[in-house]
Amino acid sequence: MKKNVFDIVLLMALPASGKSEVRNFMAHLPPERLLTEFHIGENLQLDDFPYVHMMRRIDNELQAMGESRIFYPGEEPFCDGRDWGTLCCLLNEDYHDLINRNVCKPDSAAQLLFERIDRAGAQAGLKPRLGLLPENVRAKLASLLEVEARAMLDEKQAQYPESFENKTIVIECARGGPDGSSLPLSGTFGYQYSLPMFCPEILEKAVVLYLWVTPEESRRKNADRADPNDPGSNLHHGVPMAVMLGDYGCDDMEYLVQHSEKKDTLTVNAHGATYHLPIGIFDNRVDKTSFLRNEPDQWDPALVEEVTAAIRTATDTMFANF
Repeated sequence: MKKNVFDIVLLMALPASGKSEVRNFMAHLPPERLLTEFHIGENLQLDDFPYVHMMRRIDNELQAMGESRIFYPGEEPFCDGRDWGTLCCLLNEDYHDLINRNVCKPDSAAQLLFERIDRAGAQAGLKPRLGLLPENVRAKLASLLEVEARAMLDEKQAQYPESFENKTIVIECARGGPDGSSLPLSGTFGYQYSLPMFCPEILEKAVVLYLWVTPEESRRKNADRADPNDPGSNLHHGVPMAVMLGDYGCDDMEYLVQHSEKKDTLTVNAHGATYHLPIGIFDNRVDKTSFLRNEPDQWDPALVEEVTAAIRTATDTMFANF
């Protein structure tokens, strides 16, 4: 019997396309509306941006100590593109922790985070990096980042539900390739690399809600939303321009949809199996979502209705292939 609620929604788009804004919108809707209008249960949310933010925090603190940076050479893209896989593997672990309600009470949340990043990196084919730091450097780094790492861990574990009935796990991430790239993308760029990095348990149940904007619009909205006083915020962080051009200068989602084996799906070959992920497209090329960064009591009802209709069109397409 066909379920009436999505188990997992992969919320994907270029940066500043409206992903976090749509998440914020859904978080403020009554559960019955989410279910009846969008086939989405009460949200349980996973996101790889906090890990990106912490990787930059780690590098900045290491540099301040006179040590070499690990993940980013500066404001530029990853030193090693396989760290896109590291992020996927961290999300896989978050998913398994959520499903199994794994509660961890480490003496140091930062040291736990370092171990997790190294473990996820190994799954993506990378050698350990944080674990090879001198013990005194690692300890100082952990002390500097403990408050932020503890808040991340507490937030993650606080959303474990008593039941998964009528719940939908929303996993947010952004992928792309260098400006001017030809398609298909290759190597570690784009969704063609990252989608197969998700674990079978996710791919077996996932649907994709994709927010479509042009790279130019993504760069404009990224500049508009950036708040230098809130760099760790989902709604207000800014991506460096070198990264916007080097990692998000183009997007391969439309190409993957056009070349899928089944209409309105993405074909993903991974783990010795073939998955066909239903996909719905929210056309946000003309901005419908920026107003959702405001407090809900400031949302214009006409704009809310426009967003509602756009999400419903996308989720109905997803549900038809679910």
